Amino acid sequence: MQVKTGNYNKTDQGKRRRNRASLKVILMTLMVSLVFGLTACGGSEEDTGSEEMEETGGEENTSGNNLDISATNFEFDQSEYTVESGEEVTVNLTNEQGAHGIVIDEFDVNMEGEGSTTFTPEKPGEYTIECSIPCGEGHEDMQSTLVVE
Repeated sequence: MQVKTGNYNKTDQGKRRRNRASLKVILMTLMVSLVFGLTACGGSEEDTGSEEMEETGGEENTSGNNLDISATNFEFDQSEYTVESGEEVTVNLTNEQGAHGIVIDEFDVNMEGEGSTTFTPEKPGEYTIECSIPCGEGHEDMQSTLVVE
């Protein structure tokens, strides 16, 4: 009887080793999948918007009171945008990398993702444009300034 028990224990130990090895393979596969998934969510870093700056001669992306904003991970394409007071402004948001939105509290502008919206700034001044979608470690610093003249 002791011989069977001894063989049973050896067989049981072998099964445990195979189970641990299988578990390691499964965990490694999950980790690799997670890395690829997170990388895909971040988008591509190849397009930095430099072509657009060349086309406009490096000037701001505003024409009249159209406000064209491009967002990448943790920054907008410009640190400052300028519009005229008393005139309707159309904001066009494009996400070049990652998922972003914008909020300008003083004008009740809140865009959750790409799209367009309009508002009319009546009072000249400087206002903060912030990303409205938590987009990662640099989200808190993702701000630009709207200058209303």
